[in-house]
Amino acid sequence: MKMANILSAIFLLLFFVQHTSFAQTSVGGKTCIGVWKTVDDETGKARSHVRIWEEKGKFYGKVEKLLNRTADEDVDPICNVCPGDRKGKKVLGMSILRGMVKESNRYGQGTILDPKKGKEYSCTMWMTNKDTLMVRGWWGAFYRTQTWYRIE
Repeated sequence: MKMANILSAIFLLLFFVQHTSFAQTSVGGKTCIGVWKTVDDETGKARSHVRIWEEKGKFYGKVEKLLNRTADEDVDPICNVCPGDRKGKKVLGMSILRGMVKESNRYGQGTILDPKKGKEYSCTMWMTNKDTLMVRGWWGAFYRTQTWYRIE
């Protein structure tokens, strides 16, 4: 029983450290606005270009280009597993980041969609340098973090 309590405490500590970082919303005067090359955290391959923009104090991102399509992947995929208004829509041009808000040292309060899995997650983003954006999608204590690289 004590071991379970210790493991729970360690898990909570790690969760807290992962969600409170020394992150920045801008580096060298640059913000997340622009075009980013996404890299799949599971395969390490570049997957798309996403344009992030600001509208009425919130940040959004849409897929502008798909990269490294394999023979078994559609050239112009439709997201039949996506929720809500994105179901049955083309991935190219799809809004995958919604409602992100600039906070003191990060962007948060929004969502990110994984069109491959059709899952929407809470999202947090932060810049580690002017050309690198860390993007974390999470649900409860479970999360995935991708590194995105600035193109423009």
